[in-house]
Amino acid sequence: MFYVRPIAREDLPALLSLSERTGAGLTTLPANAERLEERIERSLVSFAREAARSDECYVFVLVDGASGNVVGISAIEAAVGLSEPWYNYHVGTQVHASRELGVYTAAPTLFLANDHTGHSELCSLFLDARYRRARNGPLISKARLLFIAEFADRFGAKVIAELRGKLDAHGRSAFWEGLGRHFFAMEYSRADYLTGIGRKAFIAELMPRHPVYTQLLPAEARAAIGQVHADSTPARAMLESEGFRYEGYVDIFDAGPTLECFRDNIRAVRESLTLPARIGEEDPTPDGPPDEIIWLVASRSFERFRAALAPAPARIAQFPLLPHTAQALGVRHGDSVRAVPLAPRR
Repeated sequence: MFYVRPIAREDLPALLSLSERTGAGLTTLPANAERLEERIERSLVSFAREAARSDECYVFVLVDGASGNVVGISAIEAAVGLSEPWYNYHVGTQVHASRELGVYTAAPTLFLANDHTGHSELCSLFLDARYRRARNGPLISKARLLFIAEFADRFGAKVIAELRGKLDAHGRSAFWEGLGRHFFAMEYSRADYLTGIGRKAFIAELMPRHPVYTQLLPAEARAAIGQVHADSTPARAMLESEGFRYEGYVDIFDAGPTLECFRDNIRAVRESLTLPARIGEEDPTPDGPPDEIIWLVASRSFERFRAALAPAPARIAQFPLLPHTAQALGVRHGDSVRAVPLAPRR
């Protein structure tokens, strides 16, 4: 079985191996051992409840229980933009009109914004391509939502997720070529890497502060605004199933969309239940009854948070767990768990 747990120091080699396979555009997971080690330390301090709010970062890994290998990663930044500016573009409209001349023009624009300052961010989602099966993607992505549900007071009133923008087969961003390159004079991959290792000052120094009229961009660059990387399409669908929506904010480098949702409106937060665990040797649904569904279930421990998938009836007063699942979660008979159906109810 597969389960999710907080990252540990000894996971650095596995994390570095994963980061080397992400390709361009996943800024928060750079292929840089020093930066990744710092990220792990930030997570350890956060799980120890010793981090300042501006630096809280919770990193989770997906573990193959059979081999013990780390095969996926995801993270939550508790509050973005409190220690350094958080930039994105807001897609807006600027109207130019003259009643005397009978001219009215609504021009689409990009405004440099810091509007998401203080919001929590879902980030660093990546799953080894060999394990993109058997609901592993939803597990590593949505486990974070149960952590937010259980410890809501540690997170912002709104949660955002930046998705990778559209790139071609060579890792080229049409949006970057049409806009960013004119101000940064470097390759997209280089700017993305510098941002990932924390060297963000150049953004403020070089980005245009005035609205950018999108009609002045090449058609290919305009078409990329708000579009996602092919690998991020499943992630977008999962987030939208949880209530996240695109509200007109895009990444300043590749124009990938930022999805957002009020924390308490996220389906997994709103619908998750706390139930006592009932551990037994028998399969809780041996004959696959009509109301059997797959649940996302998590321990309620902060420092030793665990999450996994388990089958159970759709309506339950206790959550039935097989011993090996209970062991992976660190749950004993009678302990309470937090659980939510993996997929929204129809």
